[in-house]
Amino acid sequence: MNFQSLVSQAQSFAKKLWQDEAGQDLVEYALIVAAVGLALITTVNQLTQSVVSLYQSMTQGLGSIGTAQ
Repeated sequence: MNFQSLVSQAQSFAKKLWQDEAGQDLVEYALIVAAVGLALITTVNQLTQSVVSLYQSMTQGLGSIGTAQ
């Protein structure tokens, strides 16, 4: 096998690899899953902070019921 034949085969393989779209779906799905996961983490974080704030407000309100004014 000569060098020219090897280069030709490498070029043919690279061209086929470049035109192959079979793996693109998997990458796109992975990006979508990552984006949805990031959105869920952000939403849960904000919701957690709101629930903690509400709980603290309720406990302070209940704590002040028995105090003399």
